[in-house]
Amino acid sequence: MSQPQNISDTSRMKLISLAGWIALLGNLSLALIKVTTGIAAGSLAVLGDGLDSATDVSIACMTLIISRIIHRPSDENHPWGHGRAETTATMVVAFIIFYAGMQLCLSSGIQLFHYITHTVPAADEPKLLSTGTSVLVVTLISIAGKLLLAWSQYHLGKKSGSIMVLANAKNMATDSIISISVLVGLAGAQLLSLPVLDPLVAFLVGLWVLKNAISIFMQMNLELMDGNHDKELYHRLFAAVKTVQGVSNPHRVRIRKIAAHWDIDMDIEVDPDITLHDAHELAEQVEAAVRNAIPDVYDIVVHMEPEGHGDHHRQEQFGLSEADL
Repeated sequence: MSQPQNISDTSRMKLISLAGWIALLGNLSLALIKVTTGIAAGSLAVLGDGLDSATDVSIACMTLIISRIIHRPSDENHPWGHGRAETTATMVVAFIIFYAGMQLCLSSGIQLFHYITHTVPAADEPKLLSTGTSVLVVTLISIAGKLLLAWSQYHLGKKSGSIMVLANAKNMATDSIISISVLVGLAGAQLLSLPVLDPLVAFLVGLWVLKNAISIFMQMNLELMDGNHDKELYHRLFAAVKTVQGVSNPHRVRIRKIAAHWDIDMDIEVDPDITLHDAHELAEQVEAAVRNAIPDVYDIVVHMEPEGHGDHHRQEQFGLSEADL
């Protein structure tokens, strides 16, 4: 899971917006080229690829909108801010990638079944250059363009810590790999006189696309359910609490992700005879230590308890203690 490199929310919004504009302009250009060439050459494959790039334009527009939404401050209806809008948008991207993979698996699977169960006349075998040089050139341009877009989205996604931009980078990479698989399959079919290679390669790529989509979906589902499988964060938190004198037994610790930030709850124990002011000061020191150990913390809630009181929570089924790790 990517984490931003200690940048401000304003800088993060600018990076996500930049990624959105690059994806918008890049995919719009590719869509116009492919749709125009597909119509002129009478190639349904290129035309369909152009319409797919048009879909990517809509994803880019969504990125630009979401970059504005997640930057809004918290309000009475969204006390934790608007960061989850990015998670929701990433789920949408996952479904789009899944649809592309499923469509590829179905179409190639039907062709594969046809080649296995029927004798295919020579005249029906695919020809790599049968649709014209212009189609081949546009396909190569599309591959190069999508790879550049994938690289830019990945770079900006890592820098901003945006799961949405990183998911779109996978989407761009998926598009380029699908196009590459088509060329490889057709070339292999021609060179080896095995037309079955075309749908076979496409089907395998479709399975790979589905795997990526499911991976993104599961990651976002974990976040929506306030889950977190990064135990390293908990180790950092417990180590940070130990640096504060007068504090013991951190427990019922919960760390959840909201967009690029962490929301943390915990209980700690202190001497029951100290004043409320001193207890508050210790809580402030704990918060500072945790923020120093874990970057990009949105909020920390520290519940103070007298020493020995933590044993009363052993039956509660939420939160972690150091022993749970």
